[in-house]
Amino acid sequence: MTTIESAPSAILRLEEELPFVDLGDGSQLQVLQVDLASGVWIIRNRFVPGATVQTHRHTGSVYAFTVAGAWHYLESSDSVCVAGSYLYEPAGSVHTLHVLEENTDLTDVWFTIHGANLNLDANGNIDYVIDASTVLDFYQAACAEQHGLSNPPVVVINS
Repeated sequence: MTTIESAPSAILRLEEELPFVDLGDGSQLQVLQVDLASGVWIIRNRFVPGATVQTHRHTGSVYAFTVAGAWHYLESSDSVCVAGSYLYEPAGSVHTLHVLEENTDLTDVWFTIHGANLNLDANGNIDYVIDASTVLDFYQAACAEQHGLSNPPVVVINS
C-alpha cells in the first residue's frame, strides 16, 4: 500500500450545510471546524458596519483572512485589513476588533484560532473565555434555535 492509498478522505462542507447564526447585532458566525484535542477552531464571521468585538487576549496564535469589507484594531487604527489581506496575531496579543462604519456591506473574515480568547472587561480582567469547545456548543445551540438544525455537520476532531 502506498502513502496515498492509506491517506484518509478529504472532508467537504458546503456553505449551506453550515448556516450562519446571528450574534445579536446583525453580525453572523459560521463554525467550520473544531479540534477539541488541540484547541484549534476555525470560524467565519460576517460583521455589520461599525461592529466592535470585545477587547480580548489570545492564548495562542490566530490567522485571519479577510474575504470582504474592512476592519482594524482600535489599538492600531492605521493598519486596516481589507478584502484579500492576511493577518497573523501572535499568542498573547490583546486587541479590540472594529469594523469600519463606512463599509456598505458585511465584512467577511475567516479565522483559525489556536487556544482561547480571553474576553476582557474595561479593567483588563477576564470577563469570559471562548475556546473550541464553547464555540462549538454555542454554534450548535444557535443552529438549533435559529435554523432548526440540531446537529450541524461541523468538522469535529476529538483526538
